[in-house]
Amino acid sequence: MNLFIPNPKEAESIYILREVAAQFERPVLLFSGGKDSITLVRLAQKAFFPAKIPFPLLHVDTGHNFPETIEFRDWLVKELGLELIVRNVQDSIDQGKVREERGRYASRNTLQTTTLLDAIEEFKFDACIGGARRDEEKARAKERVFSVRDDFGQWDEKNQRPELFDMLNGKIHVGQNVRVFPISNWTELDVWEYIRTENIAIPSIYFAHKREVFFRDGMIWTANEHVFREAHEEVVERMVRFRTVGDMTCTAAVLSEATSLDDVVSEIRESTISERGARIDDKRSEAAMETRKKVGYF
Repeated sequence: MNLFIPNPKEAESIYILREVAAQFERPVLLFSGGKDSITLVRLAQKAFFPAKIPFPLLHVDTGHNFPETIEFRDWLVKELGLELIVRNVQDSIDQGKVREERGRYASRNTLQTTTLLDAIEEFKFDACIGGARRDEEKARAKERVFSVRDDFGQWDEKNQRPELFDMLNGKIHVGQNVRVFPISNWTELDVWEYIRTENIAIPSIYFAHKREVFFRDGMIWTANEHVFREAHEEVVERMVRFRTVGDMTCTAAVLSEATSLDDVVSEIRESTISERGARIDDKRSEAAMETRKKVGYF
């Protein structure tokens, strides 16, 4: 872990994390096992070194995650001695709080919202740190670094606090909580260059590998028991990797030969589409992400 070569974006993120620790009583880091939340863990290590990270990690597990991601999550938590809280979408389904989707585009992605809001209420978290970035998607571009949610977990994009001169206002009313985005001003390339510079371990699915997939709607879907596939949709083996990691039902792969961090950085430099272009769930409507965020999504 390099503690002595600062860069402006890293310094800003560390400042934000320290403000969270100073202003909130029960913060939590939302951890998916993806590159952005892994980067947040490294930034938190630096922000509070030599002490341990002073808040737990929360993973909302859909039950349809990539096995490589879950294996990496468990390894990282053990390696760094972190506190991990896992809450499962399956429990929300079993309790009748949400209903399993069926059909061609069935996914548990939107069902995570209920599980997340229940976890926030259970542990009384007042700040949830996430790895969203403004370059990913237009709804995320509207978010402040400290983004207030009401007592129903809802976000109002038209009623946000100004953030001038790096002044972050964490004052909230009873029942409210704040979503915090320390790498909001980073780009996908910034994240990958930081991972390379810091030599941060990441799940193997971010590198090119042979995988059984099928093609639908111009996207590359994982062939798996959790992903609905029509009888005519042929399974083939291709060299692919993932630019973004959700669960298997909402994350498309990309054809790639990038097997090292240098290869990935070069590939991202040359890419002409956003990484969210490989998120199947964003294709549901023009305002899919914004609609989900308004009701409490990450």
